Amino acid sequence: MLKDQQYLRIPGPTPIPPSVQRSMAQPMVGHRASETAELIRRIRPGLKKVFGTEQDVMIFAGSGTSGLEAAVVNTVREGDEVIVAVTGAFGRRFVKILDAYGVTVHEIETEWGHSVKPEEIREALKKNPESKAVFATFCETSTGVLNPVAELAQAVRDESDALFIVDGVSCIGGVESKMDQWGIDILVTGSQKAMMLPGGLMFAACSERAWKVIEANPRRGFYLDFTKYRDNLKKDSTPFTPATSLLYGLEQTIQLIEEEGFDQVIARHGLMKDMTRAAFKAHGIPLLASDEDASPTVTAVRPDDFEAAALRKVLKEDFNLIVAGGQEHLKDAIFRIGHMGYASPGDILQTLALIEIGILKSGKDIELGKGVAAAQQIYLGKGDPQ
Repeated sequence: MLKDQQYLRIPGPTPIPPSVQRSMAQPMVGHRASETAELIRRIRPGLKKVFGTEQDVMIFAGSGTSGLEAAVVNTVREGDEVIVAVTGAFGRRFVKILDAYGVTVHEIETEWGHSVKPEEIREALKKNPESKAVFATFCETSTGVLNPVAELAQAVRDESDALFIVDGVSCIGGVESKMDQWGIDILVTGSQKAMMLPGGLMFAACSERAWKVIEANPRRGFYLDFTKYRDNLKKDSTPFTPATSLLYGLEQTIQLIEEEGFDQVIARHGLMKDMTRAAFKAHGIPLLASDEDASPTVTAVRPDDFEAAALRKVLKEDFNLIVAGGQEHLKDAIFRIGHMGYASPGDILQTLALIEIGILKSGKDIELGKGVAAAQQIYLGKGDPQ
């Protein structure tokens, strides 16, 4: 096995396109130089398209979690009430951040592997009418679930004046996003997943409704104060030192998305999801999320007659193929396959073929090629994705 030939199929960080790697290798320039301002100016329109917004998309040097914390500190205060849809580990992360700021949290907790329903949001708002905001994940990375954020946003609007704040870290850039049309008030994402970059950048956009709340908040923190980023962005700048090399990479990822066409990017992610799910269904291996709830960017598999950890060990040792385990109580119960960003149907067929060998070596007797064949049929448009 070639030790430096790794197949990274986790739900972030994801593989980096070679052209993006080359872009990031450019010589360093001054972060306040005209070259950096021009770079930011070129990037801004592409980010708006990916978010589905006419609002400016702010650029931070930070992880996706910095975006979650920024969404909290800019909008709510100690003692405020909020609602959080906890559909997995990253919905739970919102709760932990809010707890750290002394915010009163009303949780809607779903069984892991299930989405939150609009009716649950409506009921929670009726029970807790003083809630200032509703927080949810778009894609719950820990379970491979895509929450119906358009419907959730409508439920929030129907029942209250609360802000609707969404963690889009593990799907923005790989799924349809219509922030303005759907009524999302704050949407955040990171660079290291469907955006095809290393970790280190966070992006956030706010609705006009959200800006009114933010501006009325006297304590917005220092580094994460959205108003600083908004005001500096008008000058094609950032309030603090930007990750300039990553910005060059971001310009190239936006170029790649535009060359492929964003509609086709979305279709490719949906196809990879359907191929992956068809392969495991062909073997009768359970999937954690239903077809209705399944994310186009990550699939969680819950085997019932072989060990997920044993499979992951075989895949790493034999092929240097890396798939993710579960989190919290699902740590050893599931494995997760990332199929987002710089990934193609051909990559998925290779991954599935190696996983079939790994399953066989892990102790489950399966027919080699059966799952791959099912995925091939989906690719050819002959299989049933459901």
